[in-house]
Amino acid sequence: MTSVLDRSTSSSKLTVEPIAGYLGAEVSGVDISEPISDATAEALRSALYEYKVLFFRDQPISHGRQVEFTRTFGPVTDAHPLGYTDKSPDGHPEILEVDSRTYARRGGARKYSYASFWHQDVTALVNPPAVTVLRAELVPDFGGDTTWADLGAAYDNLPGSLQRFLEGLYAENRFGGRTPKWTSDSEAQSITAEANIVSEHPVVRVHPVTGRKLLYVNPGFTSRILGVSASQSDRLLDLLFAEITNPAYTVRIGWTPNSIGVWDNRATIHQAPTDLDHLDVVRVLHRTTVEGDIPVGVDGRQSRSVSGDPFLAR
Repeated sequence: MTSVLDRSTSSSKLTVEPIAGYLGAEVSGVDISEPISDATAEALRSALYEYKVLFFRDQPISHGRQVEFTRTFGPVTDAHPLGYTDKSPDGHPEILEVDSRTYARRGGARKYSYASFWHQDVTALVNPPAVTVLRAELVPDFGGDTTWADLGAAYDNLPGSLQRFLEGLYAENRFGGRTPKWTSDSEAQSITAEANIVSEHPVVRVHPVTGRKLLYVNPGFTSRILGVSASQSDRLLDLLFAEITNPAYTVRIGWTPNSIGVWDNRATIHQAPTDLDHLDVVRVLHRTTVEGDIPVGVDGRQSRSVSGDPFLAR
């Protein structure tokens, strides 16, 4: 357990309680509805780098306050590089609204996230978001949990010979990865094709703050390993996807009203729920993201944009 005094008041304490073996912690003793002190902000950033996923309970805040809190971790981008302005609350283009009712109206079927598969947020970009903040407004009484996995733990537990082999590889990342989850005539297909955002990232990146080596591939965006045949790429990705989703490296957290999740998008992957599709329930969450840096591999080379510009805060 980590306990840090909040110097903004004489009585409040920030407490960070780990909840799984490799990653994840619940945070208490801080009121996000009010501006936080510099000391508390620094403590939260340190906790995020250590635990990769932080969870806050009972934090009823507005859209505007969510944006301000997100700035604790860096400059805040707009909701999504593909636009999605129709999925932002009025006056808050930084927020992506994840509302099951909207999905049902558009598609005629219940859907509780726009990406219900293992992924990092938008690694098609040359500078994927550094940090993601997700706030629960309406959630069901049960189900709808989110699961995260630790990319550093996945790297650390590989044999040294495999680590060294992977450190020399780069991979293409695009929307949909190897096998897009949408049909050829869908809105998603037309939007992603028009945007044409593609980047090449190191298979092992170095975290810019902690210096940790991280496996930097994910099923949602990584399409192929560069410099090998298609069949070799598929086999390598099958191996790596199995490693990074090993249950030993995961934490699963249940949402409650007014709970907030914050995760290091560089060091984790996550999976939205699919256990609610047969239930008549509502799930509404609000996402903000922090501008990311350009990944750097073990060899010191930066990621390369094949198509598309960096996604920067205003």
